Amino acid sequence: MAITPVNPKVTPITKKVGRSQSIYILIFSLLVMAIAAVFFTQDLNKVKAFISQAGIWGIIVSILLYALLGVTLIPSEPLTLFIGALFGPWLATLIAGTGNTLSAFVEYYIGTHIGSATNFAERKDKLPFGLGKMKVDSPLFLVGARMIPGYGPKIVSMMAGIYRVPLLRYLWTTAIPIFIGATVFAFGGAEIGFLTKIK
Repeated sequence: MAITPVNPKVTPITKKVGRSQSIYILIFSLLVMAIAAVFFTQDLNKVKAFISQAGIWGIIVSILLYALLGVTLIPSEPLTLFIGALFGPWLATLIAGTGNTLSAFVEYYIGTHIGSATNFAERKDKLPFGLGKMKVDSPLFLVGARMIPGYGPKIVSMMAGIYRVPLLRYLWTTAIPIFIGATVFAFGGAEIGFLTKIK
């Protein structure tokens, strides 16, 4: 059974109000993205220095950092490499996986509020490997599209929010590809850290 966007008793007035609210949410989200992007590009070295010296607080800050990076266009992979070198591969995998999953839920929440102001359906149709023809609530779509580099994860998260994919299904289909990717980059970062110490 296909899941469609929630749309109870739409009238011209409620449709107009809903569209206006969606546009405001979208503008606010873009503003947050811009501010976060400026902050991270200017102060990332300071943040890394704090993480390396803060102990348990460094772990908490790292997880929150992933959530913030999720609403920007800045990739989180360099942060995962750094954390892998700093904390080791297993702890870094846990940090990156948890942080990126939290980030995906932030994107899901944004998607629940901007459905009527976006053209995500058109972008979905252009996804490769036949993914664009699948239903949004399909586990194969939710996992497969998230593994497409670049725009894939954000499209999946936003569309899952727009179509109100059940949270439990969204959780496990999000966690699987995220933790796989986190493991790869965490071990890569740990290896870089090990080679740096040898030198």
